Amino acid sequence: MSLTILSIQSSVAYGHVGNSAAVFPLQRIGVEVWPVNTVHFSNHTGYASWRGMVLPVEGVAEVIRGIEERGVLPECTGVLSGYMGDVSLGEVILDAFRRVKRANPEAIYCCDPVMGDVGRGFFVRPGIPEFMRGQALPAATIVTPNQFELEYLANRRVTDLESALAATDIVMAMGPRVTLVTSLRRTDADRDLIEILAVEQNRAYLVETPRLPLEVNGAGDMAAALFFAHWLRSRSIQEALEVTTAAVFGVLEATVGSGAREIRLIDAQEAIAKPERRFSAVQVR
Repeated sequence: MSLTILSIQSSVAYGHVGNSAAVFPLQRIGVEVWPVNTVHFSNHTGYASWRGMVLPVEGVAEVIRGIEERGVLPECTGVLSGYMGDVSLGEVILDAFRRVKRANPEAIYCCDPVMGDVGRGFFVRPGIPEFMRGQALPAATIVTPNQFELEYLANRRVTDLESALAATDIVMAMGPRVTLVTSLRRTDADRDLIEILAVEQNRAYLVETPRLPLEVNGAGDMAAALFFAHWLRSRSIQEALEVTTAAVFGVLEATVGSGAREIRLIDAQEAIAKPERRFSAVQVR
């Protein structure tokens, strides 16, 4: 199936987060990507310093209008959004999806609600969390929070599998059909494992992988993009979860081996396209 994704996210010159983590993996699995950048920084903000700017809202909107003027929006299969430098970009993203949806009624919106993480708390500007919960969620078909973001969106703690499933149900009641929890750490699981949970209305699948000794940025951005593409192709959360997990694990394993702080997308590109190791998804509902 031929796919074209409009990806509206941050970008960095050095390293891999946002579009810099999503575009190449999508291209490597044969997806056409139209990247629209919301910020352009020298490096991700996990470093002690960075340079660059949040791009003007008008400029981002102009790029999207320019794409529309080419008459190609009917080709767009879906819209993917990630980190927003400012809440004002949220309406630009939703307007972009409305434009795509008018041109292609079958188009899907996948929202990666980048807001914060366990240990760091919120790292986005004021208003963005509220926008994610109040406006982005109702418009999205797929949402891909980490555990911290899931807890905020559902307004409840996640400590075990039961509470994780309950939280995803709350989130999906706001609009999305599918929720991917990109990093689940629960009290009733092996601490040497990390889990990814995919949920839709009547089914839920869980994948476990070994916990690797590294802390990197961008893996969640890559996971959201790959899951979106694989789900668009298969319409199966089990299939999309297994293939995505295998690819992300392959990249992270290569990153550990290199000792690098940035995920090794180029070095591990074969693991993205044709993962050697497959993890089975277990149905938990």
